[in-house]
Amino acid sequence: MTPLTIRMQPRDNVAIVANHGGLPAGTVLPDGLHLCDAVPQGHKVALVDIPSDGAVLRYGIAIGYALKDIPAGSWVHERLLQMPSARELDNLPIATVKPEPLPTLEGYTFEGYRNADGSVGTRNILAITTTVQCVSGVVEFAVERIKAELLPKFPNVDDVVGLEHTYGCGVAIDADGAEIPIRTLRNISLNPNFGGEVMVVSLGCEKLQPERLMPPGAIPINDQRGEALDVVCLQDDAHVGFMSMIDSIMKTAEHHLQRLNQRRRETVPASELVVGVQCGGSDAFSGVTANPAVGYCTDLLVRAGASVMFSEVTEVRDGIDQLTSRATTPEVAEAMIREMAWYDAYLARGRADRSANTTPGNKKGGLSNIVEKAMGSIVKSGSAPISGVLSPGEKLKQKGLIYAATPASDFICGTLQLAAGMNLHVFTTGRGTPYGLAECPVIKVATRTDLARRWHDLMDVNAGTIADGTKTIEEVGMELFQLMLDVASGRKKTWAEHWKLHNALVLFNPAPVT
Repeated sequence: MTPLTIRMQPRDNVAIVANHGGLPAGTVLPDGLHLCDAVPQGHKVALVDIPSDGAVLRYGIAIGYALKDIPAGSWVHERLLQMPSARELDNLPIATVKPEPLPTLEGYTFEGYRNADGSVGTRNILAITTTVQCVSGVVEFAVERIKAELLPKFPNVDDVVGLEHTYGCGVAIDADGAEIPIRTLRNISLNPNFGGEVMVVSLGCEKLQPERLMPPGAIPINDQRGEALDVVCLQDDAHVGFMSMIDSIMKTAEHHLQRLNQRRRETVPASELVVGVQCGGSDAFSGVTANPAVGYCTDLLVRAGASVMFSEVTEVRDGIDQLTSRATTPEVAEAMIREMAWYDAYLARGRADRSANTTPGNKKGGLSNIVEKAMGSIVKSGSAPISGVLSPGEKLKQKGLIYAATPASDFICGTLQLAAGMNLHVFTTGRGTPYGLAECPVIKVATRTDLARRWHDLMDVNAGTIADGTKTIEEVGMELFQLMLDVASGRKKTWAEHWKLHNALVLFNPAPVT
């Protein structure tokens, strides 16, 4: 077996082992370096002697400082490193990077559903909004009935989903931060994949009343039609018995299904894509294969006029200087700084910090700490200028590369990107996760060939070919771009869609629970 290592930058003093199964102690690398220790796949090997307190460099960045002397050829892991302090949020480079504009990418299209508000859906789905967790069981029961009895009558409708969550009552509804889950749920209900058809199931006594969730003017298509918010209230006197509630939900749903069934796909430019990019179950290959390929694809999408959101505050915090320098304006840079400061304070209230982010699986996959993880995560954003910033739960209103501030939690991040208006999701993973969303197609990208082989019917793209040397970053990035157009058009389904693997929505609620 030929030893394979990957060094990200010439100044790096560590490299990761690429061989499946890792390398045993005594292995001689092609440059003549002898391994002092067995080094697992994805983990770092010291390329030179690193003195105590010396910087350990990966991606050209100090990801930690040696707690003791580390001889060349040693396995460099988290127990040998002191994590750097978080970068201060003052004296950052502000809008200093001014790249030459890349040529516009023209001629790429997909088959989508145009909406009355100008947005475009990639799927045609009836979403049933809930105001409170109390009604979730009833809605789940009704959705199964709708799928079995009504959906076959409307062949142009792809699915029916209940927008169920754990919010709505037992919360400080007027507290600071409460606006985040409320606007998140409101904006998810208006996602482009739902065609503007909004129906709500309410209990009746909850704090989040339907009129507060969807105030007048919130639903543009209702204003055009002169229609009121369509609400089924379970506590209404008209409901006698459980099946009366179900019948009422089904009757209301059928009305919306009839209108959704009239929609047809039409050819639209790739600029109508609103793509959320995210990583989960990350490993040391995430920043080497999958995320760089996604970053290349991000640049293609921006050149095509599309919108791309990258997120995960904790997983970009240590590269904030890289982000503020790429801002198109000082105002965009300052908005990113405000989001970082808000989240620092949020974590501090819980007596936590960014170091709590990394999981046992991240570490087993070779990531020593959040600094190293962040350097690999940011790569998903490509190289385009950052033209806008969204706070949690806000709706996207512009094109280009957008920083959408979200927690790094897979489920909360995906939920918030749906609220922003995402119509297609790209999710990279190294350790493997069956993550999926019922509301939006999710394209899964594996960082390693071994994962793609073992999870052959869960991963849509194998970026491990980059580490294998059989494909380039650019080739995998273009493969992903073409797949996105096919998935957006409904010509192909993702594996998550095939198996109907759907994670629950998780609303971000920083306000108190009462």
